[in-house]
Amino acid sequence: MSSLDVLRVGVVSISDRASSGVYEDKGIPALQDWLTSAVCNPMEWHPRLIPDEQAQIEHALKELVDDTHCHLVLTTGGTGPARRDVTPEATLAVADKVMPGFGEQMRQISLAFVPTAILSRQVAVLRELDDGHSCLIVNLPGQPKAIAETLEGLKDDEGKILVPGIFAAVPYCLDLIGAPQIDTDPVVCKAFRPKPSK
Repeated sequence: MSSLDVLRVGVVSISDRASSGVYEDKGIPALQDWLTSAVCNPMEWHPRLIPDEQAQIEHALKELVDDTHCHLVLTTGGTGPARRDVTPEATLAVADKVMPGFGEQMRQISLAFVPTAILSRQVAVLRELDDGHSCLIVNLPGQPKAIAETLEGLKDDEGKILVPGIFAAVPYCLDLIGAPQIDTDPVVCKAFRPKPSK
């Protein structure tokens, strides 16, 4: 593959305790592990581990999009109702367009596992720059198991999809905003692209 096929990915773990060294961060490894298993393209990683501070989250997201020119930024953590959970507010503050379907689908998936999924406030947005660059930013849950479930969706024992994961829609979204075309491993997550009209 040429260098044009490389996907620049920001992975942001938001946690007061992990960022201060109280415990090891599991969010960034979970994001990287799942994406590595699902995406066939080479990826250029840009990890950030930051506390639950809105100004710092906003700064990290702007830096990843505006300076690093990431095509996709995934965050984990800080999306609940607690006072320190401000990831959605920071994400919306840097947004040009809101993509509400991602949050709706994430909650639908998580509700199959836990009733407290209705407390989740994940959002997804596009940040668009004057130079034509755009980036999809998606908030994901904080637990590694929930990250994989949300991205991949629900499958039965034979691997048939019961509820599509949100990542099935990500490749086409990236196509539409001018990011590199990405291919996925259909065993993990089959990308959905509409058939061209005749």
